[in-house]
Amino acid sequence: MGRQKLNYRGISERQSLTHLISGNVDQPFLEEIGKLEELERLELEWPMVAKDLTPLLALTKLTFLSIDTPRNISDFRPLLDLPALRTLIITDAKKMEDLSWLSRAHHLEVIGIEGGTWSAYNIPSLSPLAGLKSLRAFLGVSTELADKSLQPLADCPSLEYLRIACVAPKAQFEQLNAAKPDLICEWFRPAMWKTVKSV
Repeated sequence: MGRQKLNYRGISERQSLTHLISGNVDQPFLEEIGKLEELERLELEWPMVAKDLTPLLALTKLTFLSIDTPRNISDFRPLLDLPALRTLIITDAKKMEDLSWLSRAHHLEVIGIEGGTWSAYNIPSLSPLAGLKSLRAFLGVSTELADKSLQPLADCPSLEYLRIACVAPKAQFEQLNAAKPDLICEWFRPAMWKTVKSV
């Protein structure tokens, strides 16, 4: 459902919904979504114009959340209080300064921090992800890694899959592969994908 004027009104009454895909979500629409207590999967597609994510905290059964172009949000910490959340993918978050808010995301199994189609997202460092106990996959397509270090991911004991833009020297991928030999790692260069390790 894409928002057109007030066409979203009443959606909160559809309490049997477990999966919702919505676009152009503003704050009143997000508040309606926050009343869908049975939701397990929520995809907020471009553009996401709401300013406050706290209405989502009522979605205690939500396991999957993706947010595309949250142009007005800088604080994503409330999402870590979703008890069932296991997959979180955020695309083109222009006001997200860094990944420090993810340092306690030990319950997340899949984290995606991705840039937009025409602009990469600058990640200062992956250090906040170091040691995340449940992290199985990290997706960082269309990103630039400022410190060019992948080593924090070597400290994620459950990591199985990495898909990231080619923002680090090849040696970084080789060192990560040496530390985690079963890791499936894909890195992107213009006009090609290269698989460093596959099983």
